[in-house]
Amino acid sequence: MVTRRRLGDLLHDAGLVTTGQINETLEKKKVDQKLGDALLERGLITERQLIEVLEFQLGIPFVSLYQYPIEQHVLGYVPKELAQRNFIMPLKMQDGALLLAMKDPMDYYIIDDLEIATGFRVSPVIAAKDDILFAINKYYFKKDPEMTLEPNAANDEAPVIRLLDQLLYTAIQLKASDIHIDPQERKVIVRYRIDGRLKTENIISKQMQNPLIARIKILANLNITETRLPQDGQIKTNVGLSPVDLRISCLPTVFGEKIVVRILDLNNTLMQLSELNFSERNLKKYKKLITQPAGLVLLTGPTGSGKTSTLYASINQLNQENVNIITVEDPVEYQLEGINQVQVNSTIGLTFAHGLRSILRQDPNIIMVGEIRDQETAEAAIRASLTGHLVFSTLHTNSAVDTIPRLIDMGIEPYLVVSSISGIVAQRLVRKICRDCITKREPTVMEKEIFADNGVQPGSLYFGKGCSSCHQQGYRGRLAVQELLVVDETIKCMLLQNKSMAEIRAYAKKQGISFLIQDGLEKMKHGLTTMEEIMQVSINI
Repeated sequence: MVTRRRLGDLLHDAGLVTTGQINETLEKKKVDQKLGDALLERGLITERQLIEVLEFQLGIPFVSLYQYPIEQHVLGYVPKELAQRNFIMPLKMQDGALLLAMKDPMDYYIIDDLEIATGFRVSPVIAAKDDILFAINKYYFKKDPEMTLEPNAANDEAPVIRLLDQLLYTAIQLKASDIHIDPQERKVIVRYRIDGRLKTENIISKQMQNPLIARIKILANLNITETRLPQDGQIKTNVGLSPVDLRISCLPTVFGEKIVVRILDLNNTLMQLSELNFSERNLKKYKKLITQPAGLVLLTGPTGSGKTSTLYASINQLNQENVNIITVEDPVEYQLEGINQVQVNSTIGLTFAHGLRSILRQDPNIIMVGEIRDQETAEAAIRASLTGHLVFSTLHTNSAVDTIPRLIDMGIEPYLVVSSISGIVAQRLVRKICRDCITKREPTVMEKEIFADNGVQPGSLYFGKGCSSCHQQGYRGRLAVQELLVVDETIKCMLLQNKSMAEIRAYAKKQGISFLIQDGLEKMKHGLTTMEEIMQVSINI
């Protein structure tokens, strides 16, 4: 019989958390959130530490489900919805008992309910949350008759509805940013983008392709009869208890329409500036930059580099009762209380530039323009910043310094660029080393040379060796690397004198700017990421 003790007591006895931290977490956690999840969210413990405490204190073994031989017939004892909701996975029958992998083996209610429902004794083992999710996704999908349509069920909507719900639910649980539904000649591949990397998770019967695509297009108010032209749409819905905003993109291919679903989880919307991985020096400079009464602050980087998160965190920091903040966005990704947000609608002529001109008649203090895409928008943003407004926007460039010639190439007069820009942040996202399997190592000769060439003192480096918490990837989550260029009077004079970008870069370096590579190397030394990740985002190595 398992001894029924409280998790807080176990963690306290193991010396991982103090009574004060437990009480504070209990006060701040969401109503339906478990203590273990709240402690993990706050970074007070790692999943590996939690598993080790439960394993040692309760005497319940830990299993890795990676390549674990799960018996198909036991899936019938635990409904898929119950498994997903409670992070449990039936494994096999062992000595007359149902071996059950659980994220929380102290959830005695589930154990009791399953014993009553199945008539078997339940023997719990501990498994990592992501391990369980991947196993549910892999085995229940394989077993599910919903994945194919019987000939007489071709018009039955229920399997398609359940399939789409399953795809969305899995994506939310795995914290995927996108779902790719890729039609092939004889099958449909479903891939999830997790931590910036695409991973194939499911293969769907070709029979399901057209009903699934039609279902998505109906929900997104798209034309289901139009299959030859690309279409874009939006779905607002709930997946489980999570409100989500889905952006739908349809693209005709030779084997049918490819669908990409961008997921905006509205539960994980707003970050604070302190959570954006700015170095201490850059955070201080950035806070000073955005508290100026006027000027243009630009965030640059490719699609998916976290620019929007930084923008929202910035305007949220400035959001006060005595300040009028107006944004013009395409699309409005997250709705912020106390901020006036305008959705671009080019079909009726409401472009960024047109919206921005109207905003200026609304007595704003701070303006956010979702993206500078053309000369008209750039000129409107610059003129707004020159007339006493603080303006935020984004641009696609490789580095902070490259932003200046990019604006000039768009047809903006150099003197206007010089007068308006206060600062530029270039940003990229890299994968974060898994905290549960982080391992120290010494740098190689080549790595030492890279450190030396960039003026960063080398130290011990780290990597993730792969574990059940990160599904053997060695990485879990992402963080930002940034470079911040404050456009001071010297840089403005250099621009007016037509100095080259190389000269401006050399001056910025002399002033102590941390370029992307240097910020990345510093984060490597602190055990946050790896050289492999930094080499993929920096052009200066």
